[in-house]
Amino acid sequence: MAISPTTATREALSAAPRVDPRDIRLITIDLDGTLLDSAKRLDPAFPALHRELVAAGITVVPASGRQVASIQRDVPPVPGTPLTVIGENGAIVVRGEEALATDSVPRDALAHVLDAAEAYQAGGGRCAVVLCGRRSAYVTDHSEEFMRVTAPYYPLLEQVGDLHEVRDDVLKIAVWDPHGSEHGVAQAIVEVPGARTLVSAGVWVDIMSPTADKGHALEALQAELGVGPEQTMAFGDYPNDLGMLARARYSFAMADAHPSVAQAARYRAPSNDDGGVVRTIRTVLGL
Repeated sequence: MAISPTTATREALSAAPRVDPRDIRLITIDLDGTLLDSAKRLDPAFPALHRELVAAGITVVPASGRQVASIQRDVPPVPGTPLTVIGENGAIVVRGEEALATDSVPRDALAHVLDAAEAYQAGGGRCAVVLCGRRSAYVTDHSEEFMRVTAPYYPLLEQVGDLHEVRDDVLKIAVWDPHGSEHGVAQAIVEVPGARTLVSAGVWVDIMSPTADKGHALEALQAELGVGPEQTMAFGDYPNDLGMLARARYSFAMADAHPSVAQAARYRAPSNDDGGVVRTIRTVLGL
């Protein structure tokens, strides 16, 4: 018999640890499938919690495969406190408007990915590429379906004639496959010289620097803040969150997380459609 969402939420929260708020200094949270609901809306209870956490000296860091501008749009900062963001799956870390770190994709990787995408389409597959730069994101596919799924994640988006000709610092190459990336275009791309591939959502696969990862970005922030994994909470739902979860003593997989994430995380959180992040933080920290 199926368990109702209310029962599932109660069970997840009852199994969550209880931690003194003074023992937590950093909370990092994925967006899609985690902090945002299925309609891509921020939990309306989050801003108030965010203010409480900042007042308690806890740094809250949204960490996403999205463009920084998209994260900043959907997660407003607490007034007077610059928001620290991990964007492009760890390829860039920003505090306010200042870039703290970037980790670019080798230029040779772009040609490999574009050739693989072209071959995949020639074989009957369907895909499209977003070149994610420091200044903007770039696309050549102008189809209504592709723009509908791309525009929400890239407020800064330019349509160009040839991705080979883009002159920008490439942080990530994102490839969209409407029929499912993990068993579709990701299989066609395989290994990219000087880069790595990562399935970041059901229809997306990301190509990044071998050292670009949410976990590496979080580790750098922990070092800067003087915070250890035992003082860190992390929430995620997809394999691109694994490195981040590994850097947190209090790691939570969302209710509908990818099996690999559910196995890796120490704890479970209720669904993103049931306010799982906010409910869990309040329960764990007794707020």
